[in-house]
Amino acid sequence: MLRSVLLFALAGLAEIGGGYLMWLWLREGRPVWVGAVGALMLVLYGVLPTLQAQSLDFARTYAAYGGLFIVFSLLWGRVVDGHVPDAPSLWGALLALVGAAVIAYWPR
Repeated sequence: MLRSVLLFALAGLAEIGGGYLMWLWLREGRPVWVGAVGALMLVLYGVLPTLQAQSLDFARTYAAYGGLFIVFSLLWGRVVDGHVPDAPSLWGALLALVGAAVIAYWPR
């Protein structure tokens, strides 16, 4: 399970980091190399979920990752952009995280 959680975390960093770099390039006029690095990170995000255990099929992997994406997005906003999430956002993230854990790790 530790390997799985690590892969989810790396995928989150790759997707949000890559998306953020694309945002900086296209919306804030940063150099094209910033967008190119973002694109490579997004490709890495596409590869990392395929390394999950065989017991996690495509649908469960991406559904569980969706919950983690919510948490990672709020963390990224806090750490990188300084946006403090409000109470409803934190409650929503907690619910999403619980849902992701149920989808990925509930015994079957």
